[in-house]
Amino acid sequence: MRSYEKGLWLLILLLTAAVVYAVFFLVPPAMGLGSLVRIAFFHIPVAWVAVLAFLVSAGYAVRYLRRPSPRFDAVSAESARLGLIFVVLATLSGAVFSKLTWGSYWNWDPRQTTIFVLLLIYAAYLTLRSVIPDAHRRARVAAIYALFSFLTVPFLVFIIPRFYFSLHPAPVINGSGSIDMDPVMLKTLLASLLDMTLIYIALLCHRVNSERGVHHET
Repeated sequence: MRSYEKGLWLLILLLTAAVVYAVFFLVPPAMGLGSLVRIAFFHIPVAWVAVLAFLVSAGYAVRYLRRPSPRFDAVSAESARLGLIFVVLATLSGAVFSKLTWGSYWNWDPRQTTIFVLLLIYAAYLTLRSVIPDAHRRARVAAIYALFSFLTVPFLVFIIPRFYFSLHPAPVINGSGSIDMDPVMLKTLLASLLDMTLIYIALLCHRVNSERGVHHET
């Protein structure tokens, strides 16, 4: 592990400890949700990072299509894999919240439905990569797929769920474009978002460097 990665993981460890302490000892119960609101400080950050990971995947896909490079392909692929993992975590944490709040892990709420579709789209991306043996063709086809797949993300995550009745609590930014949240909650959420983003960056760097190391050895 490189020195900058060690420093990054140390920062993550300290920030994670601070976030966990704040979530369990400083954040007050929320109106209508009580202590269940604590799940949001994990659920929202992993959902945010999933979107970020798919954006990075699409961005490097564009870079690969403009100037083919094994590194661009590796970053795009690994970011998509991490995005899928974070989507699974968002889905599971959302299901737990649903069970504790409404008595059912899954009720095909609009947000649950659209995130399920997102899971299928990026699971298909990884399947596509696994069935094309030629490295150059695989990278190009995957880059095109990653680019067009991301075009669905804003609709599935932000737009479509707003057009239907949802049991899902109101988003952090309400319809008027303002944030209506207790100051302690907001600071804790921002710290959690930063923490999860740093975790994503650290994992992405590690996975890309490991992938390049394997190719160099072969």
